[in-house]
Amino acid sequence: METKRRRQLTGTVVSAKMQKTAVVRVDRVTHHPKYHKRMTISARFKARTDGSYREGDRVRIEETRPLSRDIRWIIRSHA
Repeated sequence: METKRRRQLTGTVVSAKMQKTAVVRVDRVTHHPKYHKRMTISARFKARTDGSYREGDRVRIEETRPLSRDIRWIIRSHA
C-alpha cells in the first residue's frame, strides 16, 4: 500500500500563548504579475505543539488530519 506524502513547510513561531497550539508564519517569495517585483507573501497556520517552542523559533510543520476547527498542522522539529 502506498502512503501519501504530507506537505511540510518551514516557518517562524509568531505566537505561543495558547496551551497546546502555536501560530506559525510561513513566508514565500513570488513575483508581481505586472510590475515584476519580488513580493513576500505570508500565511499563518495554527499548529499543535507540546509547548516547548517560543516566539521567534524556526520550525518545520507538517500537514495532518483536522485536530480541531482551526488546527490542521503539527510542529515536527526545529528548522
